[in-house]
Amino acid sequence: MELQSIEILLDKYFEGETSTAEEKVLKTYFSSPGVAQHLEQYRPLFGYFKQESTQQFEKTIPLKPRKHYVTWLSVAASVVVMFGMFTILNREPAQQELGTYDNPEVAFRETQKALNMLSKNVNVGVSSVDYIGKYEQTRKTIFKQ
Repeated sequence: MELQSIEILLDKYFEGETSTAEEKVLKTYFSSPGVAQHLEQYRPLFGYFKQESTQQFEKTIPLKPRKHYVTWLSVAASVVVMFGMFTILNREPAQQELGTYDNPEVAFRETQKALNMLSKNVNVGVSSVDYIGKYEQTRKTIFKQ
């Protein structure tokens, strides 16, 4: 009779329907020496639970406090800001070439050079537009609408 109830409990156990008390009955049965031959395959399963329940974790966990680098980070940031302001405020104003001339003849020659360069670049653009105009004329002659 006991063997039949153990088999029923095993079925319930594998279905996930056993209570804690029923699982204790199974654990005690499989830890006893009188386990039926055809149920011997389940002995390691319940023996594992019994063995692992007695095992303790024995290693020590080192607890390292987190180092706070926020203060050093703020000091470094303030040094960088101070260095930047020092370099900006102590910089000599650079002599910039503003394109002003005291001699009107030199100013006239430089203006001619600049306008000549501008004219060359504009002529390159105009020649490209001229090709587009020729393309439009030939397209209109071939594809009459």
